[in-house]
Amino acid sequence: QVQLVESGGGLVQAGGSLRLSCAASGRPFSMYAVGWFRQAPGKEREFVATINRQGVSTRYADSVKGRFTISRDNAKNTVYLQMNSLKPEDTAVYYCAADFQAGSSAYQETYKYEYWGQGTQVTVSS
Repeated sequence: QVQLVESGGGLVQAGGSLRLSCAASGRPFSMYAVGWFRQAPGKEREFVATINRQGVSTRYADSVKGRFTISRDNAKNTVYLQMNSLKPEDTAVYYCAADFQAGSSAYQETYKYEYWGQGTQVTVSS
């Protein structure tokens, strides 16, 4: 079992920044890839970014490339999502999730992630 807790969400003006954190407990943190996903009202959950278990391979959705950065600190059992140049369309609940089957890879597909956090709300005002 893995428990994931997101934090760092809030209300920010367009152009601003936020840093989300995903704190993990349970099985050894370095065993799994971690992804960030988001879900806006009335929309399906979508991929944002992912990082492999070693922290050396990352992927991003095209909509956030160049603005968001995912990183992890295995010593602190935490993954971060630095979000810069935020836009109103980034407004959503952001979730982190763990993928134990990824090996040294990191995948975008939602169904590959076995454990999910409860989410943190990010609201970007125009």
